[in-house]
Order: sequence, then structure tokens, then C-alpha cells
Amino acid sequence: MSDPDTALSTTPDAVLDTSGLYCPEPIMMMHNQVRDMQAGQHLEVIATDPATTRDIPKFCTFLGHELVSQAQDGDHYRYVIRLA
Repeated sequence: MSDPDTALSTTPDAVLDTSGLYCPEPIMMMHNQVRDMQAGQHLEVIATDPATTRDIPKFCTFLGHELVSQAQDGDHYRYVIRLA
């Protein structure tokens, strides 16, 4: 993973806000969003479900995406993913 400050300052190509949703909904929504994007684009995911700290890295590993950064701000989790 690269420097979180640098990654979060990069303007994402798309932002997916899954706040208030719980497993498996955030991952299902990510699957749908990724289908509409191109390789090399950046997706920022905002979540409130603590399970995403486990699920999103596994999602990236399984599908070959790069988890550029992950950060927590209060009860919100933010991820930046570079699509494979």
C-alpha cells in the first residue's frame, strides 16, 4: 500500500458511498461499480461496516485490484482501489 495521504489526495474516478450498509451489500455494490469502470481507474469506497476492513482487502486480492490505501475517520472507513 502506498502513502495514505497521497492516495486520498488523488481524485478518484468514482466514489461509492456504502455508509449504513452491512455485509454483503458493500461488496455487492463494489462488484456492480467495478463493472462500469476501466482498468487503471481509481475507486474510492466509503463505508461504516467494520467488516469492510476484512472484506475489501480480500475483494482486491481475489480480483487482482490494488488496494492503494485504507483509512479510518471516526466511524467511517475510506478505501482507494486501483482497478486491474
